Amino acid sequence: MNQLTAEQDQVVRVLRGSQFQRERHGSLYDRGSADSYYSRVEDPHWYPQGTGRGERITNLNPEEIAEYQAGYEDNELHGDKKSWD
Repeated sequence: MNQLTAEQDQVVRVLRGSQFQRERHGSLYDRGSADSYYSRVEDPHWYPQGTGRGERITNLNPEEIAEYQAGYEDNELHGDKKSWD
């Protein structure tokens, strides 16, 4: 299987829906990375209208769960965590 270039991957994410737009506040990736940052357990979800606004979507398909987990795992790898001191 051919790998997508970064530009192609970005186009695919936009066409799939706003939940796959990684820079978008409230997206699956954003929520995954935020949960990791705040040392919360994994809880796949996203907000179509932005974090904490409107409906919290939790009924996700496997691709959406994988996108949330990518955000969570990327943050875990980079060790960016909220300091509670």
